[in-house]
Amino acid sequence: MEPYYEHNGITIYHGDCREILPGLEKVDLVLTDPPYGIGAGRMSLGKWKTSRMRKLDWDAHPVDSDLLRDVVSKGNRACVWGGNYFQLEPSRCFLVWDKGNGFRGRDFSECEQAWCSWDAVSRIKSYDPLASGDYKTKQHPTQKPLPVMRWCVSQADRKAVNETILDPFMGSGTTLRAAKDLGRQAIGIELEEKYCEIAAKRLAQEVFDFD
Repeated sequence: MEPYYEHNGITIYHGDCREILPGLEKVDLVLTDPPYGIGAGRMSLGKWKTSRMRKLDWDAHPVDSDLLRDVVSKGNRACVWGGNYFQLEPSRCFLVWDKGNGFRGRDFSECEQAWCSWDAVSRIKSYDPLASGDYKTKQHPTQKPLPVMRWCVSQADRKAVNETILDPFMGSGTTLRAAKDLGRQAIGIELEEKYCEIAAKRLAQEVFDFD
C-alpha cells in the first residue's frame, strides 16, 4: 500500500489497520491508544460537535479483541493505553498517567492506565494537561500529551532499544511525534484522512533536544 506520508524513517498509512497490518514487518515496540468504547466521540468537546455526526461513533465500542491481539503481536514489546478496558494477558507492569490537580473532582478519570507486555514494576507519571495548556491545542478528542508518550518510549527502552515504533490507531500522530523527537523510526495507521494530514503537519515541525 502506498504511504500517505514518508520522511526520515517516519511513515503514515491512511486506511484500516486490519488491512494494513498483515503487510508490515514486526517492529520493536507497539505503542498505541485504541478506542476504549466509552463514547469519547460524543463527549462535550465543543469544536468536535460540529464535525460530521456519522464520524462521532468511532468510540462507541472497544476495539475488537482479535484485532487487538494482532496489534500486540506486531511488536517485540507492546504498550496499550486503556489496557484496563481490554482482555489482555496478565501483566504486573502498567504505566499510569496521573492527570494532576486539574482533574480532581471532575467528571473525568483522574488517571489513565497503559498495559505493558514486558515484565517490570508499574510506574506513574504526573502531568497536568490543563495547567500545561495541552488541552487548548489538542487536535483529536482523545489526544495524549506529547511528554506522556515520550515517557512511554523511555519506559519501554529500559528493557530494549525501541528503534521502530508502530501505532495502528494513530489519531493526530502523537506517538509518531514522540518517536521523531527521540530519534526513532515509526509507522502510524489512521482511518480518517484529516488526522493523517494533522499528523503529517506535526511531523514537519523541527525536533528539539530533550537531553
